[in-house]
Amino acid sequence: MNTPIFSVVMPVYHVEQFVAEAIESVLAQTFKDFELIIVDDGGHDGSLAICRGFQDARIRILSQRNRGLAAARNTGIAAARGRYIALLDADDRWHATRLAMHFIHLNANDRVDVSYSGSRLIDGDGQPLGIAQRPRLAGVRPHHILTRNPVGNGSAAIIRRSALDRVAFAHPEEPGRTCWFDESFRQSEDIEMWLRMSAGAGCVFEGISGLLVDYRIVEGGLSANIIRQFDSWQQAVDKAGSYAPALIKKYGQLARAYQLRYLARRAVQLQDGGFAFSLTCQALHTSPALLWRDPLKTLETALAAVAARWLPQATFQRLLARRQQTGDIA
Repeated sequence: MNTPIFSVVMPVYHVEQFVAEAIESVLAQTFKDFELIIVDDGGHDGSLAICRGFQDARIRILSQRNRGLAAARNTGIAAARGRYIALLDADDRWHATRLAMHFIHLNANDRVDVSYSGSRLIDGDGQPLGIAQRPRLAGVRPHHILTRNPVGNGSAAIIRRSALDRVAFAHPEEPGRTCWFDESFRQSEDIEMWLRMSAGAGCVFEGISGLLVDYRIVEGGLSANIIRQFDSWQQAVDKAGSYAPALIKKYGQLARAYQLRYLARRAVQLQDGGFAFSLTCQALHTSPALLWRDPLKTLETALAAVAARWLPQATFQRLLARRQQTGDIA
């Protein structure tokens, strides 16, 4: 297969507990015209051996010294032969119809550069947390990406190769190496590129209905490191200010408030009530507009933070375990 429709790019680094599930979810796709590019990012656990255990001609394995997620994605994109580039983190997994649904979407809409869907959150054991990312699907503008990031997570985007080429740049220190993701970022590399594609290059983002990604929240992983996550997010916003100053001036404070509220909800999931309450207060202080722009979600976040902060831990854990209704976490 020389020119598959999809190139699935999956960086692998110390994910031996989850990587088999991720690969299986790709091989189980109902749409079969794809290649899976696994990029070994210089890990030392058993992840690579697990990857090599899969016998499928559509799988290619590349290895590099440890450079981080953004660099591993760049390595995979550089080797990709597909018309569309699908990103998958090795601790997440896909619904079996994901590639088929996005093929229909992208093939029917030449103007769409980035296609994405909603996601459900799962825990380390693969069990649903009862929460979902249900993003804005249509009419997406740069300020929507800045304030709410409709793409949601690193396994939700499928990108037209021609759109990626519009934002490619030479590595600042390695002649001959092309970058799409900014390798100076160790977190928030997704939102940095979405902002650059939308506000900088005019790329069109549009989603499709359904929860086609299982996005795993693992304590101790990147998603759980809240302080570093906020710092890297702020770095991405600061960078956007260099090419879209009017956007940041108008929406920067609101975006900061939404990000703080999002992280407060992550802290609730981690059962860190004190931190969740502090983040919620910071969000409201940063932009009280949250109270009338999104009152239900803001009130829900505040009540959850109060419960996590002051209820006995056992009581809060029971409430958290019983929460089964789905909602937007962004």
